[in-house]
Amino acid sequence: MTAVRAGGAGAADGARGLPGDPPGGLTAVAVWGVGVAVYFVAVTYRTSLGVAGIDAAERFDVGASALSGFSILQLLVYAGMQIPVGLLVDRLGTRRVLAMGIVLYTAGQFGFALSDTYGAALASRALLGCGDAMTFISILRLGARWFPARRGPLIAQLAGLVGMAGNLVSTLLLSRMLQEFGWTPTFAGSAVAGAVMFVLVLLFLRDQPRDYVPPPPEDHHGGGIRAQITGAWREPGTRLGFWVHFTTQFPAMIFLLLWGLPFLVEAQGASRAEAGQLLTLLVLSNMAVGLVYGQLVARHHAARLPLALGTVAVTAVVWGTVLSWPGAHAPGWLLVVLCCVLGACGPASMIGFDFARPANPPERLGTASGIVNMGGFTASMTTLLAVGLLLDATDDSYGIAFASIFVLQILGTTQILRLRGRAHRRERERLVASRVSAVHVPA
Repeated sequence: MTAVRAGGAGAADGARGLPGDPPGGLTAVAVWGVGVAVYFVAVTYRTSLGVAGIDAAERFDVGASALSGFSILQLLVYAGMQIPVGLLVDRLGTRRVLAMGIVLYTAGQFGFALSDTYGAALASRALLGCGDAMTFISILRLGARWFPARRGPLIAQLAGLVGMAGNLVSTLLLSRMLQEFGWTPTFAGSAVAGAVMFVLVLLFLRDQPRDYVPPPPEDHHGGGIRAQITGAWREPGTRLGFWVHFTTQFPAMIFLLLWGLPFLVEAQGASRAEAGQLLTLLVLSNMAVGLVYGQLVARHHAARLPLALGTVAVTAVVWGTVLSWPGAHAPGWLLVVLCCVLGACGPASMIGFDFARPANPPERLGTASGIVNMGGFTASMTTLLAVGLLLDATDDSYGIAFASIFVLQILGTTQILRLRGRAHRRERERLVASRVSAVHVPA
């Protein structure tokens, strides 16, 4: 039933080949480019609070734990929507789900611009999180429909790269706009981008090439929602992907999403301009490391787990050094090292999808990707809450508050080590049974 994909170096590693694989090409790049632009805007909106945390605390007159409530609720909605969105993408297709996501996140960003009470702002961030949740899983599915299966890992890394570019816009542009124009003009003006994306999706985005016929679904003993979710979760590769995403993503996410700017300004004595430069460095490091990790995984499929665990270990060591540094402030060079190391967390989290992809059939990819994507955002939400509560309980002791990072890293690493053997065996069994060669080639 499944065609064998031959392929040069690394052909024994990799992704599931599909009968009648889409050929890619310029049209595929253009269509996928529209989809990834939607994700770019979503990340810009998602991370906009990261440069506005101090302004938000003043505008709504709230403390640290209430301030973290914005991001916690946003991520709670995001994480809770991942499996429903995966099911929607598998059933309705990318175009419809992306269009719904754009409407929701644009309304959330515009509502946040006009909010003058804490409750209204919370509702707006929840709406934004719901729309944001519909983007990344959709573009993973879009890539699978427009590019050959062997390009899957590279497409996922490039999507993450473009998302970090959206983070860069928040760090550089929105922070400057906030200082020059104020709250409402900045957030309302940024909402215009969502309207532009909605028009582009309606005009140019298609779920798949006109001459491409997806392979028929495999028989998985029932196609109901429960069976779809259960089948994806039972795969060790899906669970391993979840815990890789859980353990690697959140240290950088909480830093960029909310606590980086207050930590650098209030705990490390940096000016807002210096803090903005360090956050920009983190984003640039993420983009550079993403390219390196993508090429390493492309050439050496076995590098997935060492890269993920190595990133966790280095992140823990550097964070521990910063938090335990004697004196009031860590030196500037160490903060630079911290931001460079945190830049590796996003690319490492993308490796989680590369465990789930070969473990699941194509018609279940959206659901499996949604499960994996829940991992990092669940960890981020938990840590955001812990940091906020600990800051309030310890009179703004960032050293104690950020120590919560290590608890989740230990939990996640334990699960990764527990699942790695069975996931590897199951992946080999599937490759042999289906006679699929996994092909990872550099761009």
